[in-house]
Amino acid sequence: MRRAVLLAAVLVAVGAGSAGAVTVQPAAEAPSVAASAWYLLGNDGAVLASHNAREQRAMASITKLMTALVVLDHAQLSDVVRVNQRAAAVGESTIYLRSGEELTVAQLLRGMLVPSANDAAEALALYVGHGSLDRFVALMNAKAKELGLRDTRFTNPHGLDQPGHVSSARDVTVLVRRALGVPFIRDALARETYTLPGRPTFETTDDLLGSWPPLVAGKTGHTADAGWSETAAASAHGAIVYGAVLGSSSRDARNDALRELLQYGLSRYRQIRVVDPRRIYARPTTGYGQPDVELVAPKAVVLPVRTGVSLEERVVAPTSVALPVRKGQQLGRVDVYERERLLASSELVAAASIEEPGVVGKALWYARRTADNLWGIVT
Repeated sequence: MRRAVLLAAVLVAVGAGSAGAVTVQPAAEAPSVAASAWYLLGNDGAVLASHNAREQRAMASITKLMTALVVLDHAQLSDVVRVNQRAAAVGESTIYLRSGEELTVAQLLRGMLVPSANDAAEALALYVGHGSLDRFVALMNAKAKELGLRDTRFTNPHGLDQPGHVSSARDVTVLVRRALGVPFIRDALARETYTLPGRPTFETTDDLLGSWPPLVAGKTGHTADAGWSETAAASAHGAIVYGAVLGSSSRDARNDALRELLQYGLSRYRQIRVVDPRRIYARPTTGYGQPDVELVAPKAVVLPVRTGVSLEERVVAPTSVALPVRKGQQLGRVDVYERERLLASSELVAAASIEEPGVVGKALWYARRTADNLWGIVT
């Protein structure tokens, strides 16, 4: 009879000498960066560092992440937008829109996200809001509520300083994580330059994009009230972290603060072979004196795991199996958990074939077994 048993083992996944190659530097102490507020989030949802993370502050052009999300919820990239005089008149960061010209939603979004153009943000908001900025801002605030941005309130689509237009380091980090999950937004924010017909080439406002390879993408912001701010993601060796720094004193200070924060986040993760095909996970017995079946995983599963986290391995496999067994035959399963969160799962298969003996082989096995039993009784 085949019987199944649940086996469990706790693995200290990221300690010295743990399985798998360690591919990032050991974690340092949590940084104290040059900003008024910061927040750092791992891809596993862990809060890795924070300071004044729920303090409401001006967010400047980080606002445009929400503008992009709302636009993509309500418009097609191929839609054609006629720029009105109000949008063309918005100043500061601009792509020099002219009243009456027509551009696609895709063109305006890239202009808004790469050089952080305020006129492009206004044009998109008026298009989606059917001529009403208030209607568009209401959509922004509804989206913020949907995303759980509890410290955030929008009053405009571009982020220029305005009373009541606030967010927090925690909220903008959640926002950039969501925005970078949208392929168009991620592609736009990963561009170092953008060109529109009849205009000069515009450069990204994100200084780290071309100078620090781990940076995936992000959105900068700067106004008198917000200071120098940015929220972004960085990735290395399979790990990705999201962070924000708000209220740095200068552009260079912001760049250094964000890089230090994200680098610390990456140092908190190491590559671990959480499922190892070199291991034997279980040895179900067979019959007729044949060897046990060695159950192995077909392939490795390597994941970034946060330092100091213990993983629980749960193996489900039969205690005995009927013959014959074929190499590669699925006979069990291994699941790897961080607490109750499933990290990885793999089937377990027979490492080698084991044949069922023929009539003569079975007869010899029974004869030997009978002889052994009789000898046991005699002795």
